[in-house]
Amino acid sequence: MDEARKGDAALSASNYEEAIQHLTNALSSNPTAVKYYISRSTAYQRSSKYAEALADAEVAVVLAHKRAVRELIKDAQFRRAIALYFLGNYADAEHLLNTVKKLDDKEKMLPIWTMKVAAKLKDIPEGDERRQVTIKDIPDVNVPTASSTAKSAPAKSQDSESKTADTPVAPKAVVPTPADKIKHDWYQNNDNIVFSILAKGVPKDEATVEILKDSLSVTFPIGDTKSEWSFSADPLFASIDPAQSMYRVTPNKVEVTLRKAKPGLKWHDIEGDREVEVEDDKKSAIPSHVLSGKSNQESPPVYPTSSKSGVKNWDKVVMDDLGDKDDMEGDETSAFFKKLYAGAGAEQQRAMLKSYQESGGTVLSTDWGNVGSRTVVPEPPEGMEAKKY
Repeated sequence: MDEARKGDAALSASNYEEAIQHLTNALSSNPTAVKYYISRSTAYQRSSKYAEALADAEVAVVLAHKRAVRELIKDAQFRRAIALYFLGNYADAEHLLNTVKKLDDKEKMLPIWTMKVAAKLKDIPEGDERRQVTIKDIPDVNVPTASSTAKSAPAKSQDSESKTADTPVAPKAVVPTPADKIKHDWYQNNDNIVFSILAKGVPKDEATVEILKDSLSVTFPIGDTKSEWSFSADPLFASIDPAQSMYRVTPNKVEVTLRKAKPGLKWHDIEGDREVEVEDDKKSAIPSHVLSGKSNQESPPVYPTSSKSGVKNWDKVVMDDLGDKDDMEGDETSAFFKKLYAGAGAEQQRAMLKSYQESGGTVLSTDWGNVGSRTVVPEPPEGMEAKKY
C-alpha cells in the first residue's frame, strides 16, 4: 500500500518515471490490483510509452470484469481508449469511448475525447480499413497471478513472452522526425500566439530560436545528418513583445509562445504581408539558446473565457487526462483546442463557457440545447463537495 500511495503521489506531481517504479513495486506484491494497473497505465501514457500504457489498461479491463465492478471497468476501458488514440487506432478508441458512455454517460472527460477522436476520423475516408474496429471488448491477455510474480530463479529462455510484467525495460531512444515529416501548427488566445513545430528528438543545445518584434526564426539539426530544418516568419502577422515571449524544446516538439503587442487582436496567419519599419530590432531579441524550464512552467498558455474573474487555464482543466504537455504526441493540446473552441460553432462555444463557469469547473458541455435553458449545477468528483464562494 505504501508503494501504491507513493506511486499515486508521484503521478499527481507529474513524476512519471518515479510513479511507474513505485507502482511496479506495488504490483509485485499485489499483481491483481486493478487500480494499480490503471494508475501505471496513466503514468506510461503521460511518459509517451503508449504500448506499455495499452498493455496495463488491457490487464486492468480483464481484472475489472472478473471483479464485476462497474466503476473499475469504466476507468480501465477509458485508459485503454486513450492509449489506442495515441497509437493511432482511432476507430478502436471511438468504440471504447462509446462503451465508457454506456457505463457512465456523465464521465466528465468523454466530450473532450469524443471530439478529439472524431476530428481524427474525419480525415480518414469512408471505406478505409482504418475505420474498422479491430479489438474485443474484453481483450485476450494473460492475467498475472500471485504465484507468477513470486521470487524464483527460473532458467533463462529465448522466449521473450516468458518475461514477467515487472522486468525492467530499457528506455527507447527518441527517433528524430525526418525532415519531410516535420509539421507546424498554431493557435491563439486573447494575449498569445502559440506556434508549435511537431518534431521529435530536437537537440536542446543545438536549437536556435530568434524572437524579434516583427519576426520569428527557428533552426535545428535533424538527427545525425548534417542537414538543418528551418522556419522563418518575416514579418509576423502583427507585432509582438519579445521580452514576454518564450520557447521550449520538448522530446516531441518545439513550442514558441509569442506575446501579442496588441492583446485582443485576432491573427489570421502566422506570417503577414505588412510593411515593417527598419530598426535595430536585434536589441530586443530573446537570446537564441534553450531557455530554462522555469519560465516554461510558470507561464502556461490560457484559453478564452467569458468569466468575470478572468481567463481560464484550460490546459489545467484537462491536463490530467490529456497527459503532460511536455509529452503529448505532436501538439495534441494545440490541435484539440483549435478545433474544439476556435473551430466550434457559436452555440458550442457558449455551451462550453456557460457549463464550465456555472459548474465551477466540474462540467464541460458542448450541447447548448442541454445547458442553455438551465443553470448547470456543480458535479464534483466522488468524495468531494462543491462549495459556494
